[in-house]
Amino acid sequence: MKVVLKEFNLATPDSGPYSIASAEDGKVWFTQHKANKISYMDQSGEVKEFTVPTPNANVMCLMVSSIGDIWFTEYDANKIGKLTTTGNFTEYPLPQADSSPYGITEGLNNDIWFTELNGNRIGKLTADGEIHEYELPNKGSFPAFITLGPDNALWFTENQNNAIGRMTYTGELTEYPLPTQAAGPVGITSGHDGALWFVEIIGNKVGRITTDGEITEYDIPTPNAQPHAIIAGVNGDIWFTEWGGNKIGRMMSDEIMHEYQIQTENAEPHGITYGEGGSVWFALQCNKIGKLNLSK
Repeated sequence: MKVVLKEFNLATPDSGPYSIASAEDGKVWFTQHKANKISYMDQSGEVKEFTVPTPNANVMCLMVSSIGDIWFTEYDANKIGKLTTTGNFTEYPLPQADSSPYGITEGLNNDIWFTELNGNRIGKLTADGEIHEYELPNKGSFPAFITLGPDNALWFTENQNNAIGRMTYTGELTEYPLPTQAAGPVGITSGHDGALWFVEIIGNKVGRITTDGEITEYDIPTPNAQPHAIIAGVNGDIWFTEWGGNKIGRMMSDEIMHEYQIQTENAEPHGITYGEGGSVWFALQCNKIGKLNLSK
């Protein structure tokens, strides 16, 4: 299998690319938390940037909704933001100060769900603009990434509580402790096998949890790889970034794991997404966007 890796330099210096997501038209959208921008790159590598209205918002995670809008979290501004494809912003302040919104995903009925790292809550923003918040029972759980599961529940990582959380549409919570102590779960995604997949930044593992709560963990070959974000590909493949290992990881359906070295040293890969034509895109804190393709 031939591996083709490309890196695209960004024009804005030290912009802090962090989260990345694919749209149906082939564009990949990403946050630039240091530059306070939401941007996209097309298949040719051309970039268009949009400046977030609130200064120093510290935009973190983003996602592309089912109708094509880009939703994102403003960690320092304490807001949820929306950007239309025509460039119009809407911002929704959170009810409680210093909540630190972080992870974000789309749930049922076009509702937007998000995590509050410091607020220790899971939030829901409905289509009519109402915000509902659900407290987590353990203080300092540090809810991080969140995704919609195949069971239509919201699944999220509790980084400091060392657990995977499941929340129903009405806010009913179930928590599943991880077998590895102090594993530090971060990224989570819904796989094509009907299970949820996640990474443990301290445990140095990829994890799988069924909707019944059965957990399996897989060691990453590179020590101290510090896996951060994770996404489902095709044919059962799961892709993830290795922040510490400076690699892109691939977990195959036969449980064989491959790692691909990033060209730039100390690139700090964070967000990852699966895009058009089987391309794997990833955001590099070294001010680049990366692209990986496999071919026979």
